Amino acid sequence: MLINLLLTSCLLFSPIGGTPISEGLKNYEPTAEVLDSRKSFSDDKFGVFIHWGVYSMLARGEWVMNNENIKYSDYSMFPGGFYPSHFNAADWVSAIKASGAKYITITSRHHDGFSMFGTKMSPYNIVDATPFGRDILKELADECHKQGITINFYYSLLDWGRPDYPLGSSGKDLGKDPSKADFQSYLDFMCGQITELLTNYGPVGCIWFDGDWDHIAKGKDGKEPEINFDWHYDRIYSLIHSLQPSCLVGNNHHRTPISGEDIQIFERDVPGENTAGYSKTSVISESLPLETCKTMNNSWGYDVRDKNFKTTSQLIRTLIGTAGRNANLLLNIGPQPDGRIPQEAIERFAEIGKWLSANGETIYGTRSTMLTPQKWGVVTHKDNKIFLHVTEYPEGGVITLPFTLKVKSVTAFGTQQALTYKKSKGSFSITLPSNADCSIDYIIQIINK
Repeated sequence: MLINLLLTSCLLFSPIGGTPISEGLKNYEPTAEVLDSRKSFSDDKFGVFIHWGVYSMLARGEWVMNNENIKYSDYSMFPGGFYPSHFNAADWVSAIKASGAKYITITSRHHDGFSMFGTKMSPYNIVDATPFGRDILKELADECHKQGITINFYYSLLDWGRPDYPLGSSGKDLGKDPSKADFQSYLDFMCGQITELLTNYGPVGCIWFDGDWDHIAKGKDGKEPEINFDWHYDRIYSLIHSLQPSCLVGNNHHRTPISGEDIQIFERDVPGENTAGYSKTSVISESLPLETCKTMNNSWGYDVRDKNFKTTSQLIRTLIGTAGRNANLLLNIGPQPDGRIPQEAIERFAEIGKWLSANGETIYGTRSTMLTPQKWGVVTHKDNKIFLHVTEYPEGGVITLPFTLKVKSVTAFGTQQALTYKKSKGSFSITLPSNADCSIDYIIQIINK
């Protein structure tokens, strides 16, 4: 039955006669299920990203195969020694849930081409190619469903190992024979795997793509790139929406969202910033949920040398700044090769969770459309409540909002200490106590009439 379903999914959306297909879904209108999922996604505000694969054995990050020019013929031997004996799905999900995160996005297959689930599309997977022999995605998905956490799957569009994947901008010195490229074969493979992920693992919140940039060059001078490679997103996105109508589609392509996508992703930057250089051409969507993905230290995959973990205060401020730009934070960790989450991450999860247990009302379910980020901080809001997240004490101790409000109360969140405020024509000013602690976040709650 599954094999028939895989074949059907690969044939149903195949292009006819090799006719070029424009990007995305023509005249895409999100269903009621998708719109509900988008709202829930925006409400969640905080998720945890997990980059984990056989590359963790080398402990030098997830790009080690490419960065060190390890031939596929050599790299493909590593799974034979991969045995993460300490992996425990319940422990992972419990630790992540304790952080206050509402969803997990995990690499089902990264650029090295190794599948971290029991796929029938290739024997190069954790069940068939390792002595461990367990489907960690199945165990993790089951535990997420049990503990009330949404499970999302990261899926790489590129593959440094498969001969049918056309050589792109990366993986050029890994022993691949360009003459064996066959994108139609590779597309069928991807559709088969996506079908498995959306058939065998229960409800999935989002399929999160990465690797588009391997064939789509970055645009210059802030312009969108010239599209000279057809990924056949019409077929891929249609497949996802048909298999699980409430499943969202995200694509980390660093450009304007494509029709058929349901979230917009920003890598290593909050919307509106481009410190990492990935968001040069991205226009911020006004209709789609936004998500920023950032690392807890420097690397995505486990790197034993990388001890540059951000402090809890820094991470909380990142979450606040992201929410204050109307976006979610997807905070990344790279588990160890033995299957354990690094202790530094466990500790920070607990500390972030403690802060959110006290202040989550000002983050979860909020939006931020009233005021752009200010020098003193950001604004979130929900229903008749407005939250001013003050992360830098304002000059003169006064915050002036460029609009008027009819308020019921203005207080320090958590203590309910009444604050002095003043209404003026076209503005609203609040005076902070001289001892207001802005070292992490001093929150002002305004309740409108």
